[in-house]
Amino acid sequence: MRIEDYAVIGNCETIAMVGRDGSIDWLCWPRFESPACFAALLGTPDNGRWLLAPTEQARSERRYRAGTLVLETTFSSASGKVTVIDCMRRHEGRSDLIRLVRGDSGVVRLHQELVVRFDYGAVVPWASRLGDGRLAFVAGPQRLVLDADVDVRGVDFTTVAEFEVSAGQEFAFSLSWGVSFRDLPQRFDARAAVAEVTHNWLRWRDQCGVQGPYAEPIVRSLLTLKALTHYETGGIVAAATTSLPEQLGGPRNWDYRYCWLRDSTFTLFALMEAGFTDEARRWRDWLVRAVAGDPAKVQTMYDVVGQRHLLEWELPELAGYENSRPVRVGNAAHAQFQLDIYGEVIDSLYMARSKGLAPLSAVWGLETALIEHVARVWQEPDAGIWEIRGAPRHFTHSKVMAWVALDRAVRSVTQFGLCGDLTRWTQLRDAIHADICAHAFHHGLNSFVQSYGSDELDASLLLLPLVGFLPADDARMRGTVAAIERHLLVDGFVRRYRSESDVDGLGGGTEGVFLACSFWLVDNYTLLGRWDDAQRLYERLLALRNDVGLLAEQYDVRVQRQVGNFPQAFSHVAIINSARNLMRRHGPARERGEDERAVSSE
Repeated sequence: MRIEDYAVIGNCETIAMVGRDGSIDWLCWPRFESPACFAALLGTPDNGRWLLAPTEQARSERRYRAGTLVLETTFSSASGKVTVIDCMRRHEGRSDLIRLVRGDSGVVRLHQELVVRFDYGAVVPWASRLGDGRLAFVAGPQRLVLDADVDVRGVDFTTVAEFEVSAGQEFAFSLSWGVSFRDLPQRFDARAAVAEVTHNWLRWRDQCGVQGPYAEPIVRSLLTLKALTHYETGGIVAAATTSLPEQLGGPRNWDYRYCWLRDSTFTLFALMEAGFTDEARRWRDWLVRAVAGDPAKVQTMYDVVGQRHLLEWELPELAGYENSRPVRVGNAAHAQFQLDIYGEVIDSLYMARSKGLAPLSAVWGLETALIEHVARVWQEPDAGIWEIRGAPRHFTHSKVMAWVALDRAVRSVTQFGLCGDLTRWTQLRDAIHADICAHAFHHGLNSFVQSYGSDELDASLLLLPLVGFLPADDARMRGTVAAIERHLLVDGFVRRYRSESDVDGLGGGTEGVFLACSFWLVDNYTLLGRWDDAQRLYERLLALRNDVGLLAEQYDVRVQRQVGNFPQAFSHVAIINSARNLMRRHGPARERGEDERAVSSE
């Protein structure tokens, strides 16, 4: 199926991808980044899935229960209508996947096919029937327990069943994860569990006071961010999947089941402005724990508990989504030097302080160590915001974020009375600003460029006014926006850069447009007062969401499909922040960078 044919359910510990055909094709247990037990998304059904659907041809429609992550898929066939209700929960150290089948009209015959394959489809578990009629699937430390209201049987290492559902009938299925050397999970009432999950999501949603014309996409995006958030650590993963391609059939396939420092400031803005202070605080706290230690050892990403070792390897036994290979697990970019992340971290902590989050002890000491490290390394080339695998360069965005690190340090001293070397930091901030303006602006293009000495453009340049480096109406920024409109737009959407330039070291081939970049253009339009252009582009972007309001990382304009990992936190954060920029004249785009001390000199 297409990527947009999937919806997601989750329990703030892991996420399952549910196809509109009733098949759950991706699920990692117990955590987002754990090995998958359903990996059909990246291979075949024999790599693991759970299908629950009518045996005859049927049309499907689906929706989330309003304000929740409880999914309802209604199948309509010649025989009648039936609804499958899917959700996940955590309960007393266990993780449950629950499916209810409800007969709506007529009599519909359904087929259930459960294929459990641990370790990304590689390991067939040992299946055994328990004394109470449930089935257990065990391989090493992993165990799943199936409880079903219908009779199931094993056929060729697959658990199958066929049954009829009449109007008014309801059948329950549950699959529970646990470690094999602990006691078996207790049976539970699946119907009551679905009601409980629904109530819990609604209770969380009710904290949100969002109103206005874009309330629906904002709330759905906030629910998606919550689903990508680990309930205990506060870490927010970039996406629920690995190796969904940025270029169908191509090599740009990465594992996004980790937490990127770069997302931090955008995410904090989105959460705090919506009233979710607890989630913002816990994300801030995760950030501080993750980067603690030697500033030179700070990574661009960590897992949800803050672990550093994200070794990248390939799974040749999986064919890849639409034959997009290789399938990768882990992410080697964690070991890259990416200068911009220091500015993101310091900006996040500055913003948390400005928004009144209760301070953590010793955080300022950590910040000053990071600032001093930036002072030592800002002149070095790096891998940049797009984590290129080619030669390091002096990327403009990276230098700007080094400026942000010093600028927020200066603001913290002057606004909050914190102790720091104000004179030296101010001088260095101004020197970095001057260096960027001297070496990153191309007079022939009348635009800032991707890196020093380059004539290539980059969508990350749209962030310069959003972080306060220059006002949006500065002639150089107007020229940059115009150049990006001329050279990086595809059907009105923004590419990250020209992949044909081979800057990323991955060869030619055109990837999809990067959706967050198009939202950054929306934000620039609002700062420039181009409200009609901003609203028109924003609503075109909203129209790219699937039928349940979800966005992947990118969109392939040629074939009109979502591409890249899914659902993408960065895309949903952008939905939220750009909506607020459109709904308010003083939104995040203006607030993040606005300060009377921001430098705007030549």
